[in-house]
Amino acid sequence: MGSQGVVNFIIWRLFATLLLLFIVSLLVFWACEILPGDVAQVALGQYATPENVQALRLEMGLNEPAAQRYLHWLAGAVQGDWGRSMVTKSPVSALLSERVANTALLAGITTVIAVPLAILLGVAMAMWNGRALDRGASVVILALSATPEFLLATLLVLLFAVNLGWLPAVAYLSTGSGIGQTARALLLPTASLVVVVTAQIARMTRAILGNILTQPYIEMAILKGVPDRRIVARHALRNAVGPIANVVALNTAYLVSGIVVVETIFAYPGLARLMIDSVQSRDLPVVQACAMIFCATYVLLILLADVMARVFDPRSLPQRPMDTI
Repeated sequence: MGSQGVVNFIIWRLFATLLLLFIVSLLVFWACEILPGDVAQVALGQYATPENVQALRLEMGLNEPAAQRYLHWLAGAVQGDWGRSMVTKSPVSALLSERVANTALLAGITTVIAVPLAILLGVAMAMWNGRALDRGASVVILALSATPEFLLATLLVLLFAVNLGWLPAVAYLSTGSGIGQTARALLLPTASLVVVVTAQIARMTRAILGNILTQPYIEMAILKGVPDRRIVARHALRNAVGPIANVVALNTAYLVSGIVVVETIFAYPGLARLMIDSVQSRDLPVVQACAMIFCATYVLLILLADVMARVFDPRSLPQRPMDTI
């Protein structure tokens, strides 16, 4: 496949992503619509008079047809206007701004630490396949991959916050927090996510490289006496870039679900925590905004994974003379 084929693939995937986001918006709006109970009644409380409930319904536009309310909501969402919170009466975008930044900080730190560590570990396991390092690391990584985030986070809190008292159990971030205080608050949430993400990426990296190292051209390089490190760096990793990039993007998208659990356990003031609180208070505009942001992030990361896998696919690169070993 030539470069034109890659461009066509990217254009098609962009179109499919936009269509998928539109379908997701329909599902998010529909899911909020079928929630039991009257939204206006829940917002005002059980002692609200029928007149007050009706007035709030008119203010929120709940008496309008669902299709009309969806189009109005979708048009505002495209422009970044998510409406007003039913609880605080403030613009939803104002509530999201700080929370999105906090969640992006946690996810960014996790990615920066976990991805290089996982790739190095996966490469080491593939190079020493079948040896003590590979067997021991495989057992540990498999166990960590199967450990839920809530269990791992709870164990870390019990050990480092409750028993040892070294770190805070609640990841509280204030406006004037210094670097040291912020790092101390983020240490346990970041560690919970880094352990799980590192284990998953390292396991897949090891499997990808292990499969490539059994290919005939690798065996030919070995027979010619090429050092193992050069074989891995120049031949194996070059062909593994696409699959590894796909794995990294997919596991970064996995952080969308992992962050929800971790933010809830550590009471971290992020987007996931805001969504959980809004669900409990039936603040539907905030719930819809958070759900769309999470879904859009996941879909865009999946798009990035597909594009990177196709771009780095050796079959999509221009043909060139065979490299010398």
